[in-house]
Amino acid sequence: MDESGESDAITGIRLRAAREAAGLSLSALAARTHYSKALLGLLETGQRQVRPEHVTAYADALGIGSALFVESADGERAATEWIQRVAASDLGGDTLDRLELAVDDLAAGYPTTPPDELLMRIRQHLGYAGRLMDSRKTLAQHRRLLVSVGWLSLLASTCHIDLGETSAAAARGHLAWKLADEAGHREIAAWCLETRAWQQLTDGKFAAAAELSRAAYSLAPADSSAFIQATAQEGRALARLGDSKGTYGALRRVARLVAGLSTPNRPEHHFRYDPAKSDAYVATTLAWLGDPAAESYARHVLADLAGAESVRPRRIATANLDLGLALVAADKPDEAAHVALAAVESGRLVPSNYWRVSEVVSEIEGRGAPDAAIVREAFRDTYPVQP
Repeated sequence: MDESGESDAITGIRLRAAREAAGLSLSALAARTHYSKALLGLLETGQRQVRPEHVTAYADALGIGSALFVESADGERAATEWIQRVAASDLGGDTLDRLELAVDDLAAGYPTTPPDELLMRIRQHLGYAGRLMDSRKTLAQHRRLLVSVGWLSLLASTCHIDLGETSAAAARGHLAWKLADEAGHREIAAWCLETRAWQQLTDGKFAAAAELSRAAYSLAPADSSAFIQATAQEGRALARLGDSKGTYGALRRVARLVAGLSTPNRPEHHFRYDPAKSDAYVATTLAWLGDPAAESYARHVLADLAGAESVRPRRIATANLDLGLALVAADKPDEAAHVALAAVESGRLVPSNYWRVSEVVSEIEGRGAPDAAIVREAFRDTYPVQP
């Protein structure tokens, strides 16, 4: 190797070390620099001449001085400057710890907090995180901050979906996706796709929901909550499409994934799969498929949730809707009206669930049950703002 080639190899090693220290993948850096992933790989392995504009692009993307990548007459001084730059930070030692704990608290509050209230709290923390973005940080701190903002944005997107705010949900979801890409965080990226799948499902776009669910679990780490949730989501979408074989296959895969799975330390956390949710998803999926077994599953879920109104009120409401739909299929419209009324009067339904109430009520009316009008009237009174 000639002198020029050796210099390129050394600079390439430094470029790669800086990128990896920042926690960025080649794909993420390619998005920041607008150079192709393939070219960046060649630069880092010394197979392509490193030009000044390449060094500048790395320096700008990583927020460090370009002089740190090139040969210096004083190698010791350059190395010392590099260490000082990487270690420099204006953030206190526990600043990011507190933010990460707050993110977990917000995610754990999702099942019991009205989405508009939770959204206000999320916005406050996003504002705080935005101010931290302007602070001097180490590369590791920068990635942790990106991850925290990614989770916050994703949770905000979920709240917007619950409120029926489609455009805002898409914008927040896109931001979470971009941050996940920058941070190289596959689980956040997978949750972005799963959340989008749920939105498509509530909009009646079942084929798109199934496709997004498959993309989500293809991207998710195999041992992650996102992988399980996306698999369950595919089953629900296939049920709406009337694909019995695909639905039962998805349910079997979920059963294998949760077998022996321990309960997380915060089971109410929105982004941590709670094995106790499994039967609830089965009940919903079978009810949508029209399988008679849905009735026993829904009753079992409600029995398990008895006395948990303060902890899982939203899950109880949706379990009643599942049971209502299953009872209609079992030709028990009067009891279906009773449990549907319980779901409505709980006051815990969110706009993304309104279509499910309308579906149950329409099915009850189709069976000629007189109580259907009572449920519809209670629905109008309890949720005056409806699509």
